[in-house]
Amino acid sequence: MKMNIAVLPGDGIGPEIVAQALNVTEAICKKFGHELTYKQALVGACAIDECGNPYPDETHELCMQSDAVLFGAIGSPKYDNNPSAKIRPEQGLLSMRKNLGLYANIRPVTTFESLIHKSPLRTDIVKGTDLMCIRELTGGIYFGRPQGRSEDNNTAYDTCVYTREEIERIVHLAYKYAMQRRKKLTVVDKANVLCTSRLWREVAQKIEKQYPEVTTEYMFVDNAAMQLIQWPGRFDVVVTENMFGDILTDEASVITGSLGMLPSASVGIYTSVFEPIHGSYPQAAGKNIANPIATILSAALMFEYAFNLPNEGKLIRKAVDASIEAGIVTEDLAKDGKTYSTSEVGEWITNYVNNYQL
Repeated sequence: MKMNIAVLPGDGIGPEIVAQALNVTEAICKKFGHELTYKQALVGACAIDECGNPYPDETHELCMQSDAVLFGAIGSPKYDNNPSAKIRPEQGLLSMRKNLGLYANIRPVTTFESLIHKSPLRTDIVKGTDLMCIRELTGGIYFGRPQGRSEDNNTAYDTCVYTREEIERIVHLAYKYAMQRRKKLTVVDKANVLCTSRLWREVAQKIEKQYPEVTTEYMFVDNAAMQLIQWPGRFDVVVTENMFGDILTDEASVITGSLGMLPSASVGIYTSVFEPIHGSYPQAAGKNIANPIATILSAALMFEYAFNLPNEGKLIRKAVDASIEAGIVTEDLAKDGKTYSTSEVGEWITNYVNNYQL
């Protein structure tokens, strides 16, 4: 198969972790006989510094012309610490999601047996956790208008807006994944307070009738946040709106023991984007200490979702599991043994793929 991907390293640790994921991707393509071409482009703070736009037109065109996008991270203290900055790196991420029609973010949350000791939760609580969060990505309070501040700067406002169509497409997608898994769906909202959440629940209750094989439950977001900590194994597929999904998935990520372990896929109308869920971690940029596994696992999702190649994704997961079992991990995962650098972990996983006998 011919694969043409756009590579957007972004800011902070982005270039370091994406480089390792790209090495693994190249090894997989060589192992399975695929033809890979890729081109890199700017996004985020580095793009602002270069051309004043966090998501340049050239980057968008490259993404549109590619089969998939492998993305690192966005964010810089230069802009985070300047509340008056009119252009921010995160605006590039929102523009990318909107312009590529990326209406759904898919975040699998699973535990690794050899890393359960790293979870802040007790082993008996976290063991066996295997859930999937489906987050609506292009609506809600992050995109709603009007948005801004009053002329005297003493009042700020954000508007949360959802349409019936936006809710329908994400709920149908969530049911699709629930049908492929354990046939249980949790719809998370705040219908006791918010009008948008009441529309979410109304639409979901109508769609529910089309999927009688799936057990559907409705849960307020505050209760969901609590139960993710108390009993994460009770969840299978969770679907929710943009801001709730942003918060809940970061909460769920620490169940695995490290934010550096979780991949994600953003899918929608045009080209899909595959990225780790963590940020740019600027304190570690250039130090070769960041965990590349979430980005490498995002490459596994890319093979599975963008190219329908499950065996390639399976081998990447096998290589990651083997590296963890062997103790080849960065400082965030190391227990008592040696700590390995970003590049050493990536090289070990790449070599595992190269030496694996199909």
